[in-house]
Amino acid sequence: MARENKPIPDAGSGSSTLPPIRLTDTTLRDAHQSLWATRMKTADMLPVLEHLDKVGYWSLEMWGGATFDVCLRYLNEDPWERLSEIRKRVKQTRLQMLLRGQNVVGYKNYPDDVLEEFVAESAERGLDVYRVFDALNDARNLERAIEYVKKAGKHAQGTLCYAISPVHTIEYYLARAREQQEMGIDSICIKDMAGIISPSMAYDLVRALKETIGLPVQLHCHASSGMAVAAYLKAAEAGVDVIDTAAAPLAFMTSQPAAESMVASFAGTARDPKLDMAEMEAVEEHFEKVSAGQCVTLPKVVDSMVIIHQIPGGMASNLQSQLKEQKAEDRLREVLEEVPRVREDLGFPPLVTPTSQIVGVQAVHNVLAGERYKRVTRETKDYVRGLYGRPPAPVREAVAAKILGDEKPIKGRPADQLEPGMPRARKELSKDLVKNDSDYISYAIFPEVSLKFFQWRKNPNAPEPEKKPAAAPAQAQAQAQVQTKQAAPPEDLQVRRLRGLIELVATHSVTDFEWEHEDEKVRIRRGSGEPAPAPARHAAPALQPAAEPVLVAEQPASQPAVQAAPPPAAQPAPAAANTEEVTSPMVGTFYLRARPEAPPFIKQGDTVDPGQTLCIVEAMKLMNEIQAEKKCRIVDILVEDGESVEYGQPLVIVEPL
Repeated sequence: MARENKPIPDAGSGSSTLPPIRLTDTTLRDAHQSLWATRMKTADMLPVLEHLDKVGYWSLEMWGGATFDVCLRYLNEDPWERLSEIRKRVKQTRLQMLLRGQNVVGYKNYPDDVLEEFVAESAERGLDVYRVFDALNDARNLERAIEYVKKAGKHAQGTLCYAISPVHTIEYYLARAREQQEMGIDSICIKDMAGIISPSMAYDLVRALKETIGLPVQLHCHASSGMAVAAYLKAAEAGVDVIDTAAAPLAFMTSQPAAESMVASFAGTARDPKLDMAEMEAVEEHFEKVSAGQCVTLPKVVDSMVIIHQIPGGMASNLQSQLKEQKAEDRLREVLEEVPRVREDLGFPPLVTPTSQIVGVQAVHNVLAGERYKRVTRETKDYVRGLYGRPPAPVREAVAAKILGDEKPIKGRPADQLEPGMPRARKELSKDLVKNDSDYISYAIFPEVSLKFFQWRKNPNAPEPEKKPAAAPAQAQAQAQVQTKQAAPPEDLQVRRLRGLIELVATHSVTDFEWEHEDEKVRIRRGSGEPAPAPARHAAPALQPAAEPVLVAEQPASQPAVQAAPPPAAQPAPAAANTEEVTSPMVGTFYLRARPEAPPFIKQGDTVDPGQTLCIVEAMKLMNEIQAEKKCRIVDILVEDGESVEYGQPLVIVEPL
């Protein structure tokens, strides 16, 4: 049962005696998102919930942010069930979530009906406080979320995403706060997701908000720069009502300051929160036990560079993890130096989900590609189009022109461009996979990820699909590893790759082709010795060659020959096929479709134009569209839909036209 929605105690402007400060505990959400790459399992939480409930916190932030995605994607957990299980055990303290406004818990804007059903379902399951934010502080992306939270009778907390730039002044923040106040928020939070607010700015901004809008003010800081504790103390002097903290084992670095430290700092003062220290100790002991091996290794406790790159805590651990997967850990500093340049290009967006991912991933692309904006994610392009909202400052014209060409950004509320999402989700998702109505909401937000989870949930003991070995960088090795014509059954992957080689010979002016791999040699030649006619440029070639090639497999002299055949008397010199590889720009998941039920972007034999999408590699939670750089024909698709791929792995073989 949800707790009564009592207001935050508010001293009001001009009060000479400030009431005790209140604390929100983030251990179950932002703390492990910042330090454990969001990998805390529900089982890690359940044993300690009764202790957390008795501490006396104003709220427990335990849902939203990246936790929804990670439950489905990595932990094989239903995030809705996590919410319900926590609500059963927490009977006194408010439960709080981080709601990304029109982004809900995803990385793009979703239709209003998806947002409305999400809020209604989560409120029914027991959420009390919704911290609603938009990465660009665009009020148009907040209005519906605030409306739906108020309709459910819950506490709507507005949010100011804090950033440092020429446009992010106190006047700017006050203007944004007034916009949210007009929408009916109950309180407002200064969200310092990168830990970059100085103590003096914390004091000035809190005081200005208290005097201007008169609503309760909460301050959320990360300890990345080392200023968070001092910022909290100065904010307390200015009358801040609530501060965000975490249990000591998951505190500091890129997380929040420790609750234990802040309680000690205020002890004996008028602002003493008077929390139950015995219960806090029990919480600390529990997380000390489950913390072993969980924390993502950070280069240092205090990151002085955070003032420049402004990367939030949650993204810092994920960015380092992703660079490790790309085998590019040594380029972290280059990426961090590129982040502020990309951010300025894009109009100084605050770095919080999803803009932190958009800017961060684009910085990774710029560094790894060796050329700025040579590769642009779909999300970066949509951002420049205006589909995420209004940037704080205009996007740099040269960058917008390179990304969009002649296309113009949209005008108006971004969500108005979207078709309703729930009818499609209910139509696409197979009924035999549905356990609760909330499954449709999960699918509407994360279709591919949810579908995999639902399939696993239905049959958790099903064997994993056999993964094809990662293709070698060389084109010939990427095509196949063939031993002999008789060695593999007709359905074998090696035979399918071999057919690709046969088609190259059959549809090009090639009469002899040899491929060597380790101790094996394969020679493919046309039986007639005559060159094939050139295929029509704008038509898909026939799948079967006009003349059946003769396949000869040759092995070293130490092994018996298999189906040896003497070459024809007069063989022309071998000619290499005019094909190119399209490789993966990063470690991720390969998708041949925009959605599970959508048609594939390409199929073998298609002719594609420059800029046409070939496939998607999902990495760092973003969909990286791989596009054709020139007009070409699809010779072969080397990866199955939904398969994991490595950095530099060949994905598609194309023939330039």
